[in-house]
Amino acid sequence: MTLCLDLTLPPEAAAKLWRHPALAARGRPRATAEAWDWLDSAGGTLAKAGLALRSAARGGRRLCPLRVPEDEAARPGAAPSGTSSMAGLSLPGTPLPEGTVLPADAVPAEAGEAALLPVAHYAGRVAQSPPDAAGVALRWRTGTLRAGERQQAVAFLTLEGPAEAVLAVATALPGLPAAAGLDELALALARGTPPRPRRKGAPDLGGATTPDDALALAIAHLTNVLLAQAPLARPEAGPEAVHQLRVAARRLRSCLKAFRPMRDGPALRALDAGLRDLARGLGEAREWDVFLGGLGAELATVLGPDRRWAQLLRAAGQRRLEAYARLRATLEGPAFHTLAWQAVRLAAMRDWGAPDGAAAEAPLRAQAAGLLARRRRKLLKGGREIESLDDHALHELRLEAKRLRYVAELFAPLWPGKPARRFLRRIGALQEALGLSNDTVAARALVASLQGGKGTGAPGWAIGLAEGWALSAGRDTRPAALRAWRRFLRAEPFWDDG
Repeated sequence: MTLCLDLTLPPEAAAKLWRHPALAARGRPRATAEAWDWLDSAGGTLAKAGLALRSAARGGRRLCPLRVPEDEAARPGAAPSGTSSMAGLSLPGTPLPEGTVLPADAVPAEAGEAALLPVAHYAGRVAQSPPDAAGVALRWRTGTLRAGERQQAVAFLTLEGPAEAVLAVATALPGLPAAAGLDELALALARGTPPRPRRKGAPDLGGATTPDDALALAIAHLTNVLLAQAPLARPEAGPEAVHQLRVAARRLRSCLKAFRPMRDGPALRALDAGLRDLARGLGEAREWDVFLGGLGAELATVLGPDRRWAQLLRAAGQRRLEAYARLRATLEGPAFHTLAWQAVRLAAMRDWGAPDGAAAEAPLRAQAAGLLARRRRKLLKGGREIESLDDHALHELRLEAKRLRYVAELFAPLWPGKPARRFLRRIGALQEALGLSNDTVAARALVASLQGGKGTGAPGWAIGLAEGWALSAGRDTRPAALRAWRRFLRAEPFWDDG
């Protein structure tokens, strides 16, 4: 199998790339200059159509696709069978095709009658190295993007060749699979927004027919989500990226557990362990985000400019910054690098094991239906006495609802239609209602942790107020949880016996 991957490298690594042990034997190839503009209408007509129009400084235009469509197998010009995009699988870092060459003055039909204007500019250099003894060819592109007063340095290393050899080089380098290509980066800079992710939400396994296809697709999809959100997980950027990272990590862990009766082995277990460690750091940052954006903001509105509450919020804000600092160290360190390449390798090579026994060879739908039925029975058993459950038991019930929801989201595309959509809506509403109760319990634990010595923590009065408010709010969420439970009970299973 041939593999083609784009890597992004940190600036300190890019500056000494050709001295890296994995590439030093090649020698530094000669680079040539390149430059072009991106053209679009004032309203971004081409970008909305999923296209980028490059206009080269020396004439000629190239019309390129932007993001990888969800249904990549149906995209005209998709990579042929035997490459990294076979069977609809889009690996993290898989570059998009360069697009169609157009005459220098050609206007794509998708632009309609709109006038085209330059929206971003690129100037840089590109160096290419022919295949080495292992068959791996390289392209090294470095330069600067500009859009108005904004600018951004970019560095892409493209590896192409036999999959095993490409992965051996890629994992030895300090870079990560690219979450966005040069075209998307340029148009995002022009918009003044982060690049749009190639993947988001739960993976769509509707086209998968075997456990191997389904597992590879799910790993690739969710790894793309992790890579797209990781650079955005900064305290000044708000809580969304950490939330999406946490959900993607949970979905991927749930997926690996769901497939264990079908596909299992040391490599999959190692990926799960790495995701578990990542989730811990994400959980700490997320909890402070939820507290400050929820109960913290709510009480600040009620109390007004109260000095004691402001002191508690400052202490909580400092804890949040510390949690984010630890998370950034993780996302920029060797653990996340290893995790990302473990996932890419598994999705590309499928070098996982299968448990012994006939059950591992059962059809995908039959396996999925059995797992869904077992998870649903466990949730129903845990909720039999929901009216009288204490906070701990409600938390356990929420975890069971979450486990069922993730598995239902994963396998629902195998049974498309209204019953599946209805079931997902109701299990989602149940998890959310139970989560509100859990948030108040977590908030009480967080504010209790702010108790400290003089000048190092929050006033006892503010801590007591927050704990009491959270306790009252938790009781108020019970009716909503009971209503969501009753609605969920009316949602019939959407799966059959396969």
